[in-house]
Amino acid sequence: MKMIAKSLLSFATVLMVVSCGEKKKEVKEAVNDAATEVQAQVEEVVETKPNIVGVAAGNEAFSTLVTAVQAAGLVETLSGEGPFTVFAPTNDAFAKLPEGTVASLLEPGSKEALTGILTYHVVSGSFDAATVVGAIKSNDGTYTVETVQGNTIDLSMDGDKVVLTDAKGGTATVVIADVEASNGIIHAIDTVVMPE
Repeated sequence: MKMIAKSLLSFATVLMVVSCGEKKKEVKEAVNDAATEVQAQVEEVVETKPNIVGVAAGNEAFSTLVTAVQAAGLVETLSGEGPFTVFAPTNDAFAKLPEGTVASLLEPGSKEALTGILTYHVVSGSFDAATVVGAIKSNDGTYTVETVQGNTIDLSMDGDKVVLTDAKGGTATVVIADVEASNGIIHAIDTVVMPE
C-alpha cells in the first residue's frame, strides 16, 4: 500500500511539474503575443506621424508659413519623402517683415520670390539639435549649410541657442528645436532669413 501511495505521490508531482511547465509556456506565449501586438501598434503610430506640412498645419504658430507654402506650391515637395530639416519661421517671425511684405509675397506674381525665400529655409537631410550643435562646435563655432534654394546659411551659437546668419547678414534664433515629422525635422525660428 505504501508503494502505491509513493507511486501516486510521484505521479502527482510529475503532473504538477508538467502542468507548471505548460503554464509557464502559455504565459510566455501570451507575453510574446502581447509584445508583438504592442510593437505593431507602435509601428502604426510611427507610420501615421504627420509629415512636415502636416505638423506645421497642426500648429497655430505656423499658420502664416503654411499659407505661404500653399501659395508657393510647395505642399507636395515638403510632403515628399525627404528627409528635410526646416528652419520654420513662426507667425511672429513673419510679422517682423516690413508691413505689406507677406501680402505682397502671397500674390500669384510673387510665386518665384516666395518659393526662393521658403526653400532657403530648407536643408536636405534630417539634423536634430544635437547634430547641429555638434557640427558648430567641431567647426570652430560656425557651420555652413547649403539650402535647397542654393544659397548658404551660417549656423553658430549664442550661449545655448543656435543662431542662423543669412546671405544678407540678417540673423534668426532657433526658439523651438526638434519638432519631429515623418519626413524630417522642424526647428522654429524667430525671424525670416533671406537669400541673396
